[in-house]
Amino acid sequence: MLSALFRRTPADAPPAAPATVSALPEGPPVLDAQGAPDPAAWAAGHRRTLRGLVAEHGAVTVRGLGLRTPEDVEPVFHRLTDRPVTEREAFAPRDTYAEGLHSSSAWPPNQPMCMHHELSYTTPCPGLLLFACLQEPSEGGATALADSTAVLAELPTELVARFERQGWLLTRSYNGEIGATLHQSFGTDDHDAIDAYCRDHGIDRSWQADGSLHTRQHRSAVVGHPLSGRPCWFNQIAFLNEWTLAPEVREFLVAEYGSDNLPFNTRYGNGDPVSPDVVELINEAYAAHTVRRPWRTGELTLVDNIRTAHSREAYEGPRAVVVGMGDPVSLSPARSPRLAPNPGRAAA
Repeated sequence: MLSALFRRTPADAPPAAPATVSALPEGPPVLDAQGAPDPAAWAAGHRRTLRGLVAEHGAVTVRGLGLRTPEDVEPVFHRLTDRPVTEREAFAPRDTYAEGLHSSSAWPPNQPMCMHHELSYTTPCPGLLLFACLQEPSEGGATALADSTAVLAELPTELVARFERQGWLLTRSYNGEIGATLHQSFGTDDHDAIDAYCRDHGIDRSWQADGSLHTRQHRSAVVGHPLSGRPCWFNQIAFLNEWTLAPEVREFLVAEYGSDNLPFNTRYGNGDPVSPDVVELINEAYAAHTVRRPWRTGELTLVDNIRTAHSREAYEGPRAVVVGMGDPVSLSPARSPRLAPNPGRAAA
């Protein structure tokens, strides 16, 4: 199924002035906006170029727009996508500035957020992401990127084959203490409305006597890109797994809630646990294909959320990054052989 993930510039958009494009080894191509007086008009005029670069490279960075507030970002975001995504099933709290436009997730600055695809467990999921840096940190804090087709090829053939056959499971416990609350995740506290959402989106759920909610959902681990059909490693198997947590955090959560009631965890599609060495293998594959570039205040990066995973590195000092989610797309399991298989590595 083809999608409108990469729409063409509307016919009535103003013609774009020439822009300087450069490619740097440490990240996606860079477009220089050259101090555009009206960032939203510049984005509208260069929409076709920007979306083309995202389609070709998986991401593009724009410098020189001078973005300083969420109000600066909102019109730029809405010039670059026609269909903002309202976040549901959030795993961590964030502020909402406008439809589809949010703060980055609340996460301790000294702990990195590992590679993942935004809301890869939702149906539909955002196809396009926008990251805009309103304030660069004093150290660290890069939004690093990794090509999911290259990561797929890096992983052991046997491991990929198992995930292709079985998919993956995400289990969650909404306890009101750790992670997002019910209202932050579903937009409501009403049990009937949450039940209806879960039924509509293929989520098994059970309400506990204390009012907490346990959910379980099965998703594909390897999907076909909606435009190219290329197989992509698209999931949050490693990121939301218990073994990716800092050891002291995991020990606290297991002691507090028990191993079966963690705020979130991932498993093979048949319910078997994912071992620490498999999580390490996945994170090593991401690391082998990670590119990073320090943020500069005022710049933005557009990301193809299906083809390109992202992470957030630990940082020091204030950091403000706005996240836009757009172009919802429903995905299907990949039907073509994965690229450049790597049979030499053994799956754990």
